[in-house]
Amino acid sequence: MSKVLLVGVDCSNCSNRAFEYAADRAEMSKAQLIVVHVIDWSPFSFNTPQENEERHRRREDELQRAHKEIIDPMVDDLREKGVFARGVIRHGHPAETLNEVAKEFGATNIIIGKTGSSRIKSQLFGSVANTLVQISKIPVTVVP
Repeated sequence: MSKVLLVGVDCSNCSNRAFEYAADRAEMSKAQLIVVHVIDWSPFSFNTPQENEERHRRREDELQRAHKEIIDPMVDDLREKGVFARGVIRHGHPAETLNEVAKEFGATNIIIGKTGSSRIKSQLFGSVANTLVQISKIPVTVVP
């Protein structure tokens, strides 16, 4: 079974350190690296049909923009270093979605930064890293 690493990125400094850590590990071990950005989104919203249609358009725009501005440059950089890399962007709860993507791609390790882009939110609701460590069935590496 080949080694597959997954790294969650959110443009924070800590996320960038996790990305660099994951890139180094993937390069050294010749592992595949899945770079994942999760756009926080809740399906629990009550909208009119028109609002739902507009929301769908916004979601599609967010996905395209995140690919262009976040994931594609990271994946291109990895490929230049000879790392087999793929980029994935999803909407959802960050920890749950990272866990689902890890299962989908058969990841052997999830790598994530300790502190993401929203400190206040994590203090109120619990951090993504903490939740992921609790729900994951595979090892989770938390980079400070």
